[in-house]
Amino acid sequence: MTPVPDSDPRSPEASPRLSIAYSPCPNDTFIFHAWAHGLVPDAPPIDVTYADIDVTNNLLGDDGLDVMKISYAALPEALERYELLPCGGALGRGCGPLVLTAPGGPADLTGRTVAVPSLKSTAYLLFQRWAEKSEIGEIRVLPFRDIMPAVRDGSVDAGLVIHEARFTYADYGLTCLVDLGDWWENTTGAPIPLGAIVARRSLGPELIARVTAAIRASVDHAFADPEDSRAYVLEHADEMDPEVAKAHIGLYVNEFSRDLGPVGYAAVERLLGISLG
Repeated sequence: MTPVPDSDPRSPEASPRLSIAYSPCPNDTFIFHAWAHGLVPDAPPIDVTYADIDVTNNLLGDDGLDVMKISYAALPEALERYELLPCGGALGRGCGPLVLTAPGGPADLTGRTVAVPSLKSTAYLLFQRWAEKSEIGEIRVLPFRDIMPAVRDGSVDAGLVIHEARFTYADYGLTCLVDLGDWWENTTGAPIPLGAIVARRSLGPELIARVTAAIRASVDHAFADPEDSRAYVLEHADEMDPEVAKAHIGLYVNEFSRDLGPVGYAAVERLLGISLG
C-alpha cells in the first residue's frame, strides 16, 4: 500500500483512514488524483493500493478493502457486503471490449482458442453474450499485456482486450473481429457498464456518503484542471504514450463518472438482470 496525504484536518478517531484500491490505468488515476493527494477538503484520509480489476474482483470477501474498483460483472457477488456508489466508475459509449484476430483470422470462433484477461470481467460477460451460439474450443486466461502478442504470434486464435488496446492493436498487426461495445449499444441502446466503485456496507451510511462526496469532488477537480493530474497519471501508466493516456481518459471518463443517473443505473440493471432498488 502507498500512503497518501491526510486530507481531513480532524482527528484520526473522527475520520479513520480508509483502504482503497483502484487500477493504475489513466482513467482511475485521473479520477482519484485529487482525493489521493489531499486536494479534496474534508475527505476521509486514504491508503491507496493499485490493483488491476481482476485482482479486486477476487477481494470481495472478508479480506476486501473499504472502497474498490471492480467489474460490473462482479457486482452481484459484491452486493451482500458492498454498496454500489453512483460515481467514479467507468460506463459509457464507444468504449467497449474488442475481440481481435490476426489478418485473415477466423470469422467464426467455433472450436477456436480465445484468450481473455479474466473470467469475472464485464468484458468476458459481454463476450459470452455475443458468442452464446458459438462453441468456443478453449478459453485461455492470460495477463492483459500478453493477449495481443499471443494473437499476433498465433498461440491463440483470438483475444478479448480492453482499455488502451483499442488504440494500439493495429501496432500488433491485428484486426477487430467485433467491437462488443458497439454490439451492446446496437442491441440495447444503452451505454456499456464496465467498472464500478463499491464501498463496504459496514462503513455505515454517514461515512459512505462522505466517500461518495469525496469521489465526486475528485472527479470535479479532474474535469476543472485536467493537467493537474498529468504527472500522477503518467507515473502509473506503465510507460504508456502520453497521447494514448490522454485518449484513454477521454474514452472512459465522462458524465457517468460523476453520476450514474437513471440512464446509468438502468444500463447496469439490464446488463446484470438485477434490480438495484
